[in-house]
Amino acid sequence: MSKRTRAGALIALALTGLALGTTLAPRADAAARAPGFLAAADLPPHPSSSWTAGKVTAGVPEAVEADRCLSMALGGGQDTWYREFRTDLDTGARQVSVQLPGVSAAKGRFSRLVKDIRSCPGRIEQADPETAATLKDYGTLPVEEGAHVYGLHTETSWGATDIRLLSVGRDGETVTVVDWGQMGGFEDAPVKAFKKTTTTAVNKLR
Repeated sequence: MSKRTRAGALIALALTGLALGTTLAPRADAAARAPGFLAAADLPPHPSSSWTAGKVTAGVPEAVEADRCLSMALGGGQDTWYREFRTDLDTGARQVSVQLPGVSAAKGRFSRLVKDIRSCPGRIEQADPETAATLKDYGTLPVEEGAHVYGLHTETSWGATDIRLLSVGRDGETVTVVDWGQMGGFEDAPVKAFKKTTTTAVNKLR
């Protein structure tokens, strides 16, 4: 476990959702203005454990600040909220939503997130030569102003393997990211169910 922590700590934090950590730039009235969020029942069903949802919280969790895929576009935390989801096993998830000052800014943030996710494998491998990262594009979804779904698999030189599903969606001035993960490979990813979760997440932003 120490090796995996050393070489893959950023991925492990994102997958397990264990690091609730410090939030950045929260505002006292922010929770009241938060967009709609997923409920535990909206997550892809787990075969042996139910989902538990945390509170909708203003700011950005520490794990996202450290994440190589999402931190550049979601760092800072202004007008941003998140919700953590857990199972009793190794599967976790997180939704982060940000409200931008206008549609143009929201389009730009959406594009930046897509760009950062696509380039994430290269940054992971550059930071840790003992980890190989592979991205799969699962396509777009016809919901509100659109959503895009990706899969990210990482494997270390000693055999630790993790799978993440990441989606970015937009409704007007609000952009949301859904991040699901567990140990395993692409064959273990519930892509169809995750697409349904993403569609629900974007529809709930209103």
